Amino acid sequence: MALSVEEALRAELVELRQEHRDLDAAVAALAGSANADALQLQRLKKKKLVIKDRICALEDQLFPDIIA
Repeated sequence: MALSVEEALRAELVELRQEHRDLDAAVAALAGSANADALQLQRLKKKKLVIKDRICALEDQLFPDIIA
């Protein structure tokens, strides 16, 4: 893998991890509020899951699981 491609993947990975943490905090805050919007909460959780899937895909590209 070319170094610039690897750097781009690593940068995207860092950005997605930060976004995932931000969404986690938003979900926790919304779930803890008295008037939590169930639909909004569901959307945030789904977006968080999509980001987690993308993080896993990037990690698989950067760190392949080679079984000898």
